[in-house]
Amino acid sequence: MSKIDILVGTTLGNAEYVADEFSTVLSGLGHENIVHMTPKLADLDPKSLWLIVSSTHGAGDLPDNIVPFFDEISIQKPDLSDTKYAICAIGDSSYDTFCQGPEKLAQVLEECQAKVYVDKIQIDVQYDHTPEDPALAWLAQWQDQL
Repeated sequence: MSKIDILVGTTLGNAEYVADEFSTVLSGLGHENIVHMTPKLADLDPKSLWLIVSSTHGAGDLPDNIVPFFDEISIQKPDLSDTKYAICAIGDSSYDTFCQGPEKLAQVLEECQAKVYVDKIQIDVQYDHTPEDPALAWLAQWQDQL
């Protein structure tokens, strides 16, 4: 079975709820997973799948709890060529910075040679008031590949 690190960037709790649902489903499938509410590079396995669940805060920024992780990668520029990641972005399309926070994280990961595992999902809370539902449908599309 696979090892998955679930990295959470949350302000209002939606991303945390989605991450908890992912963890429950993945555990039920026999996958080892850890939810990181304040991810740190030293706590992550670069050979595991990094499943990033993050909202966008303010003017297209990452939530405060995941900014130190973003800064750590931006400064250290670690070799992440063995790392695969997937992004579940949560945002509000009434803002012109819809889902831009997780995009910033994706960019710095790619600069460090991390590879996209599956296409990201962008969940719009204007239309999906329960973001867990589309998030779990997205996971169901590719969970058999793990």
